[in-house]
Amino acid sequence: MTLLSAPVEAAPLSRLQIVNLPRLARRHPLVFVGGGLLVLLITLALLAPLYAGDPVSMDPFKRLQLPSSDMWFGSDNLGRDVFARTVFGARISLMVGLISAASAALSGLLIGVIAGYNRSFDSIVMRFMDGLMAIPTILLAIALISLTGGGIGILVVAITIPSIPSVTRLVRSVVLSVRTRPYVEAALCGGARLPKVLWRHIVPNTIPPLMVQSANVCASAILTEAGLSFLGVGVPTEIPSWGNMISSSSLYLPVAPLTVFAPGICLAVTVLAVNLLGDGLRDLFDPRSRGRR
Repeated sequence: MTLLSAPVEAAPLSRLQIVNLPRLARRHPLVFVGGGLLVLLITLALLAPLYAGDPVSMDPFKRLQLPSSDMWFGSDNLGRDVFARTVFGARISLMVGLISAASAALSGLLIGVIAGYNRSFDSIVMRFMDGLMAIPTILLAIALISLTGGGIGILVVAITIPSIPSVTRLVRSVVLSVRTRPYVEAALCGGARLPKVLWRHIVPNTIPPLMVQSANVCASAILTEAGLSFLGVGVPTEIPSWGNMISSSSLYLPVAPLTVFAPGICLAVTVLAVNLLGDGLRDLFDPRSRGRR
């Protein structure tokens, strides 16, 4: 999935045709499929306590059992319900992905707008962002988690910080382009205050590409969380997560393959849904991208 190559004007809500679902599905199937899958996954994760069992309850007498009516995906090496752990693991992955994407988007929007309009601030901030982008995301996340002791909150911060530079650079590029538009200059010449001009004329133009980039960040955050949990430095092992489920069950793959395949397939479907949604939003906001694909 690629980013928008050029800033676009903020599309009016009537043009987005979000309310008309049949027309949206026909003209923008990626948005419909990706968004539908993501809504379904979020709904299943939120309603997990209503239909899934206890994800942390252990029964040594039921270890590595085959799928049954009691345990739909069987049990792991400690006798825990794989289906329940997979469903509750979706909560962790989706929460980390969505919060990281929202935090990076808000931080990048604020920094990018200021940097794009203030040239002296821009030169300092962008050099810092360039240095931050040179550090591998996994390496920076491992360093932060090692220094602070871990936890879900620290994990979100560790994933969000490396994601801010890409969002900042995108927003800054849009601001640099829009600030010279005639309607912005006319508003300033007419006596409008700078904060009002930024809020009414510049920030709306950053929203479409920002939404596409947020989908990128969300998908990357979900994969990063799973990778860190697989390495044992992400979500604590007592909390069900797709990453630590795959890690703890990899030795038992020949005996109980669903202990690895269930969280792995869910992880792949979730990332696919987010990427499809991002691609669909790109086509929705910038119809020119459909011709370049």
